[in-house]
Amino acid sequence: MGVPSSVVEMSVAEYAVIALGGKQYRVREGERIVVDRIAAEPGESISPRVLATGSADGITDGGTVTAEVEEHVLGPKITVFTYRAKKDSKRKMGHRSHLSRVRITAIGG
Repeated sequence: MGVPSSVVEMSVAEYAVIALGGKQYRVREGERIVVDRIAAEPGESISPRVLATGSADGITDGGTVTAEVEEHVLGPKITVFTYRAKKDSKRKMGHRSHLSRVRITAIGG
């Protein structure tokens, strides 16, 4: 039968687990991710905190990851509607999250 292609691809590709903005992301080199707004200008390089790196050899602690901030964007509009039955109380609010699009440029073990 063999091994599924997704498993083979994953074991060959190098990846890293990084922490950005209080959240953890599993990334590969060349991948683009959308994270909470980062205090860096578009085009600037950043070095996020690396929790682990992995490859066909296994998982190791630490490592280095270099990423580039591509642009700052707004998330989708979220509408919040609060209604209290029989109280004639209604409130409609909404917001759009401030986000940054980041491209992973290099992963080093």
